[in-house]
Amino acid sequence: MQVEHAKFCIATLIARISRRVVDIRSLSPVAGGSIPAFLATLADGGRFFVKVGTPQQRERLRAEARGLEALRATQSVRVPQTWLVGGEVHYYFLLLEYLDLHPGDAAAHARLGRKLADLHRHFAPTFGFERDNFIGATPQANAQMDEWPAFWRERRLLPQLRLAENQASARPWIERGLLLAENVGKFFDGYQPRPSLLHGDLWPGNIGFFADGTPVIYDPAVYYGDREAEVAMTEMFGGLPPAFHTAYYEAWPLDPGYATRRGLYQLYHLLNHHHLFGESYAQAVHAQIDSLLAAVT
Repeated sequence: MQVEHAKFCIATLIARISRRVVDIRSLSPVAGGSIPAFLATLADGGRFFVKVGTPQQRERLRAEARGLEALRATQSVRVPQTWLVGGEVHYYFLLLEYLDLHPGDAAAHARLGRKLADLHRHFAPTFGFERDNFIGATPQANAQMDEWPAFWRERRLLPQLRLAENQASARPWIERGLLLAENVGKFFDGYQPRPSLLHGDLWPGNIGFFADGTPVIYDPAVYYGDREAEVAMTEMFGGLPPAFHTAYYEAWPLDPGYATRRGLYQLYHLLNHHHLFGESYAQAVHAQIDSLLAAVT
């Protein structure tokens, strides 16, 4: 990326939304995402968080902006304000409110648990979302469906399994994965979730806290689905501390069948990591598929 040209483009966009002359003193890289991100510091002390993508990444940035809008509209969990999404020939930008975030203590994570339960009480008539989006860099299909088991099979497991079909590391388990997809309905005997609004990619890397403990979530992959799918992800990739789970369960207890379905929901993210990061996840996927099949066949 040509930093000086990007600074000029970002300054032009900020000037458009703030209606003032803008002088960007620094554009500092922020680590962590698959699309380059920067902290833009203005001469007057103002700061913006900016994601800088290529025109080919336009839909990813648009989808992120729409997801943040959907979460903000619930007035449940704090998310960054979206200032502008747009671009020009060389770059496409997502300008967000800059938030000074910190790790959270037990009390802060308990607040997050209660806030997430509030978010999940925002319902829709069907499962899915008004548009497709992305889970990391992977397209995520959200065409709406009435039945949740069918949605999880058709919109989540099967697209990931199709991505894996041509990978050598998937050969030992791909057929069993397809067999599992055929049997998804067996995990939902006697359980009918409502379509809750989900962040969709809620792991510790997409969570922060203000100094006063207020939780903030970002980088969403939103859709309406079973809230258990969200809770299951909070137990992956390092997981959230016990205070979060205790507070969430007190606010809204889970169905006893969650203990079995948790693995089904986590499989989606393991498959996605296998797609994005390669064969290091193949063994975990294989073990998860075998465990889930043993539970229903």
